[in-house]
Amino acid sequence: MPFLREPVQAYVALGANLGNAVSTVRDALAALNTLPQTRLVKASSLYRTAPIDASGPDYINAVAEVSTALTAPDLLTALQAMEQAAGRERPYVNAPRTLDLDVLLYGSARIESPLLTVPHPRMWERAFVLVPLREIAPTVVEREALNAVAGQVIAPMPTQA
Repeated sequence: MPFLREPVQAYVALGANLGNAVSTVRDALAALNTLPQTRLVKASSLYRTAPIDASGPDYINAVAEVSTALTAPDLLTALQAMEQAAGRERPYVNAPRTLDLDVLLYGSARIESPLLTVPHPRMWERAFVLVPLREIAPTVVEREALNAVAGQVIAPMPTQA
């Protein structure tokens, strides 16, 4: 099906630390390709990270590049529907989660609304975003940004054959 409007390059952060987090993140990556007017372009490796400003088990994280003709708010709505389908609950801020999906970048847009801020306001403070983002979009993340989060532990997950 052709795009209804000109597609935009967007980056989405994926994370999970409840249930089978590896399978959940892999399934979510595949599901991105099924969103309306959206195509998965590239996905990073999976990474294991300790929770930041939270408790619970380690997270499995990744970043995906998508080409989408959805508006940024519509993309967010679609991502939140995916979270709900994975059993996401929000009992308190930074609670452990079955699936967390965030719009990091949406083309060159700068958005500040009650529902969505792009670029994501904390992405530059988080190794679990910057390391996988740099893997798939090296020109987006400067070396200085990685140096700023160098103290945060992040480990690539072994790839399965």
